[in-house]
Amino acid sequence: MDVRNSWTMSRRAALRSLGCGFGYLALAGLSQSRAGSPLAGRPSHHTPKAKRVVFLFMQGGPSHVDSFDHKPRLFKDDGKMIEFDDARTLAKTRKIVTHRVMKPMWPFRHYGQTGRHVSDLFPQIAQHVDDLCFLHGMHTEGIAHGPATLFLHTGSINLIRPSVGSWITYGLGAENQNLPGFVTISPSMGNGGPRNWGNAFLPTVHQGTALGRAGLPSTEAKIRNLTSSASVVEQERQLDLLRAINSEQLGRSPGESELEAVIDSYELAARMQRFAPETLDVNRESKETQALYGLGDKSTENFGRQCLLARRLLEAGVRYVQVNYGDNTANPAWDQHSNLPKHADHALAVDRPVSALLTDLKRRGLLDDTLVWFGGEFGRTPYAEKNGTGRDHNPDGFTMWLAGGGVKPGIAYGATDEFGHHAVQGKVHMHDMHATILHQLGLDHEKLTFRYAGRDFRLTDVAGRVVTEILS
Repeated sequence: MDVRNSWTMSRRAALRSLGCGFGYLALAGLSQSRAGSPLAGRPSHHTPKAKRVVFLFMQGGPSHVDSFDHKPRLFKDDGKMIEFDDARTLAKTRKIVTHRVMKPMWPFRHYGQTGRHVSDLFPQIAQHVDDLCFLHGMHTEGIAHGPATLFLHTGSINLIRPSVGSWITYGLGAENQNLPGFVTISPSMGNGGPRNWGNAFLPTVHQGTALGRAGLPSTEAKIRNLTSSASVVEQERQLDLLRAINSEQLGRSPGESELEAVIDSYELAARMQRFAPETLDVNRESKETQALYGLGDKSTENFGRQCLLARRLLEAGVRYVQVNYGDNTANPAWDQHSNLPKHADHALAVDRPVSALLTDLKRRGLLDDTLVWFGGEFGRTPYAEKNGTGRDHNPDGFTMWLAGGGVKPGIAYGATDEFGHHAVQGKVHMHDMHATILHQLGLDHEKLTFRYAGRDFRLTDVAGRVVTEILS
């Protein structure tokens, strides 16, 4: 039935005909949110240092020993056969085997007043080292991409759990009631896919909103138009009918939390139809800003647009934005087992846009209360895989970096061993990273719980500590 012609029906007939299909109809929009919406702002557990987070996810595991973790021993012992107790081989054979040490393929240089080492892979990010906090002692769960990626996003390897962004909106609500609290830009459909931005057992409204997907141009990172072509007056009449339908349904099922959550999510979708297009239009930015992010340059256009879009979403009040650099292939972008030189192509695509994002946030006064998080699901080995020209997965030691949001700038915390293989000092588990991010947003990871199936769940499970050493 054409809803635009439904006004000739009586209200009773409309409810009888359409009541079971209210969910589809509600996508046409409800312009006002109901009182008590789960996306309404909530008080934090303690005073926050950050209001929002942007996670720059490098899918596939970039090599830390070729980028941010300088290891002179790799240059010294390049080509030598040395025994390494690597996670993947031990899991398969329970044996320690010999591998050929492989030096970094790009030289390292000192940058900034702090003199931090960064390789030639990231010369523009390197210009910001005095604002960055390097975590060189990262380690995580999962050897393969799927488990490690799920653990990064949800704190669990094989169970369906809410993602980081979902926990954040559950704890704090949304800053802007016309936009979602959690957006993921161009996510991959592989290695967990929608579970990486899913709400699991949390109410539906806390699921991340995906804009575009990996493998498509970032120009496709937009909201599908679900509104009808009716005039404004006709749309308002539609909305009146839909409110009546939803009220009728809720009256039949009082206290039905799942039903209320679905209606809330549809109401948000409707409001987004009105307010999101302007936020997502990067063409509203000045030519100087577009050029800063690399728009107009073939090598940086795609990821640059994603990063600029992220800044606009953060500025508009979205609490958690994830920017994904990846694809939908069997071997994710940074996953170079036999062709490590390919890292140069990926670095070229992200270096300038990430640098631009840091510059733009800082000059707009947003970096102080925006936590920027950069990294992949794990690092890579210090040796050549199968004596070739690539590196294997390494969850036992790698680097991530943070900036802004109340973390100490210009520091390096933790360390891997002399080969860059295992985290040995200042170790930061992924649970610790999650706990620290929540802490900076004013959330206590031990108190942020949701009761489901007879127990209280949390993002950090029964582990995790706030890494206070890196906090200002």
